Amino acid sequence: MLMNGRDMLGVANENSFAVPAFNISDWAMCRGVFDISEELGAPLIVAIHPDEVAHIGRELLPAIIERAHRSPVPVVIHWDHGGTYEQALQAIQYGFTSAMIDASLLPFEENVAITKRVVDAAHAVGLSVEGELGTIGKLDEQAEAGVAASDIIYTDPAQAVEYVERTGLDSLAVAIGTAHGLYPKGLKPELKLDLLQEIKTLLPIPLVLHGGSGNPDDEIGRSVKLGINKINISSDIKVAYHDAMREVLADTTLREPLVIQPPSLAAMKEVAAHKIQLFDAAGKADLY
Repeated sequence: MLMNGRDMLGVANENSFAVPAFNISDWAMCRGVFDISEELGAPLIVAIHPDEVAHIGRELLPAIIERAHRSPVPVVIHWDHGGTYEQALQAIQYGFTSAMIDASLLPFEENVAITKRVVDAAHAVGLSVEGELGTIGKLDEQAEAGVAASDIIYTDPAQAVEYVERTGLDSLAVAIGTAHGLYPKGLKPELKLDLLQEIKTLLPIPLVLHGGSGNPDDEIGRSVKLGINKINISSDIKVAYHDAMREVLADTTLREPLVIQPPSLAAMKEVAAHKIQLFDAAGKADLY
């Protein structure tokens, strides 16, 4: 069942759970996140970054859209971290049902202006829009290009209220202490949950957490109960997928994807299942 992000996250917000947004980079990964979400009865956001769209090709989007229509669980196809108005128009053209405009590295007034322009265009054709205020950290060079600063700039609660009121966006990605990529040894991730509470009190719309890979489960679980309704998961599932693939490919005689990929997908689905349970999303498809 294909829907937009506003409708999906509205239910999550009312019922205090978070929908996982799994970033996929190939068709096998896409099928894997569909399969595990359906097994657990969880709503699903298929997140695809512009770099990932360039990798898989826009020709794959109709297949993902068809798979979403056939799914018994609600599905959103989300353009992740679009950086320009023109990219938002691409998301509309390609059939996405949700689009993020990430102008968080720009000055506040410029962020407001481009976000409002994207909201006006997207809402006119039924897409929901996610914006970002504050900046998510970036831990390694493989993290999504062009979407993060080297340091975290925490979201200002009062400014967040103004940003949402002036743009009309549907959900807000907040900076409360996460970072894109994998945390190096010796660096302890820590969320500012008091800041999250303050933002949610002032702004009771769905809130989004980016860079959730590597944060302690107890912190992530508490963030869900305090108002996070969408959590992006990219590095964690990709590490599981490709680490398992490296183990399989240690046997250099293997060549058939039907032999190579199933163990990789099983490892990825195990991680994805853990996230679905952690976000309290299992079984929540019945609410739609």
